Amino acid sequence: MPSTTLPMLETYPKSINLDRKLLAATIDALNDCAQACTACADACLSEDMVAELTTCVRTNLDCADICATTARVLSRHTGYDANLSRALLEACATACRSCGDECGGHADAHEHCRVCAQACRTCESACRELLAAMA
Repeated sequence: MPSTTLPMLETYPKSINLDRKLLAATIDALNDCAQACTACADACLSEDMVAELTTCVRTNLDCADICATTARVLSRHTGYDANLSRALLEACATACRSCGDECGGHADAHEHCRVCAQACRTCESACRELLAAMA
């Protein structure tokens, strides 16, 4: 099923100071990453060696929350504050890099960490691309 992000952005009645397709792709990457991180944290909790994955679970949950919040803020345009959006995108890129690195360290042993690390890297790249477009 295709995302509704771009169709919703296209219905916004006023101008948006960002490329709507780039913005939609970033919001989709943020939502995908939040879902992957939430699922990875849960999968880590079901592993027999859960004590060794404590940092991974924490990093996953932090990244999921930051991505979800960033997606919600970027989806709102009335009274838009570019400084807030930039700060959130920077924080999100940092969280994604951290989570991608943490999950990447477990990727050989846990497929869910491999999938999550890739989602984090994709999201970090999308955040940085949107940041560059905002400059």
